Amino acid sequence: MQAFYFFPLNDVVSQAQLVVNTITVTGIAIVAVIGLVVFFVTRLVVNPVRVAARTAQRLSNGLLDQRMEVTGEDDLAALAASFNQMAETLQRHILRLEDMSRLQRRFTSDVSHELRTPLTTVRMAADLLFNSRDDFDPAVARSAELLQTELDRFEALLAELLEISRFDAGFAALDAEPTNLSPLLERVVERLAQVAERANVRIDLDVPTEPVVAEVDVRRVERILRNLLGNAIEHGEGKPVRVRLAVREGAAAITVRDYGVGLQPGEEKLVFNRFWRADQSRARQTGGTGLGLSISVEDARLHGGWLEAWGAPGQGPSSG
Repeated sequence: MQAFYFFPLNDVVSQAQLVVNTITVTGIAIVAVIGLVVFFVTRLVVNPVRVAARTAQRLSNGLLDQRMEVTGEDDLAALAASFNQMAETLQRHILRLEDMSRLQRRFTSDVSHELRTPLTTVRMAADLLFNSRDDFDPAVARSAELLQTELDRFEALLAELLEISRFDAGFAALDAEPTNLSPLLERVVERLAQVAERANVRIDLDVPTEPVVAEVDVRRVERILRNLLGNAIEHGEGKPVRVRLAVREGAAAITVRDYGVGLQPGEEKLVFNRFWRADQSRARQTGGTGLGLSISVEDARLHGGWLEAWGAPGQGPSSG
C-alpha cells in the first residue's frame, strides 16, 4: 500500500524568485557601481593626460603661453607642475633665440647696406688700377689683378647677403612670366661651360624635344640652376655632371647629378643651411660664399616648389 502526500510549493517558488531577483538587482547594482568607479577613475587619470596633450599641441602650434592647471598635491599635480616648468623654460629659450635671430637679420641687413657705399668707392679705385696694370711693375700689376678678383668675390657675397635680408624681411617677390625651361637651362649650362672645362668636368644635358613652358621668374630660376650646377662642378672631382629636365602631369623637375665626394649620412638635410659646407678644408680653397644653395631653396619656395638633395659617400650628391 502506498501513500502520497501533496504540499503546495508556492512559498518555495516565491522564495526562489526573491533570491533570483535579489541576485539580479545586486548584480546590476555592482555593475553600476563598478562603472561609476571606472568613470571617475578615468576622469581623474585620463583627463589630465588629455589636457596635457592639448596643451602640448597648442605649444607646438606656437602658443607659448599655454599652461596646465595645477590642483592638489598628488602625482598628477606634480606632473602638471613639471610640464609647466618645462613649457616656461622652452618659452624663454625660444624667445631668446627669436631675439637673437632678429638681431642677426638686422645686423646682416644693416651691414650689407652700409658696405655698399665704401665698396663702390673702392671698386672705382680698383678699376682704375686694374685698367692701368700694364704700366706697373709685374708685382704691382699682379696685386691689382688680385684686388679685382677679391672685390668681385666680396661684391658677390654682399649681393647674397642683401638677398638673404630680403627673404628674412619678407620683401622678396616673383616677377613671373611664361618661359620655356629648355633654352633657359641650356643658357645656364653654356655660361658655366668654361668653369666646367677648367675643372675638367663634362656636362651631360638631357632636355625634352618639346617645349616645357612654366610661369617662372627667369632671374631666380637661372640663379637656382647656376648655384646647383656650379656646386656640382666644384665637387664633381673631374667626373661628368648630368643635368636633366623632365615634365609630367603638369609639373616640371630639374635634377643635377655629380659623382664626386658625395654626402655623409644626415648631411642631405644640411646642404641648404646658410654657410654650411660638407668639407671645411676644401672651403678654404674654392672660395664660395656658402649662401648660394640657401638662396636657391628660398627662390624655389617662392615658386611654390622645393629643392632636395640626396647622395652617398663616393657616389656624389644629387639635387633638384
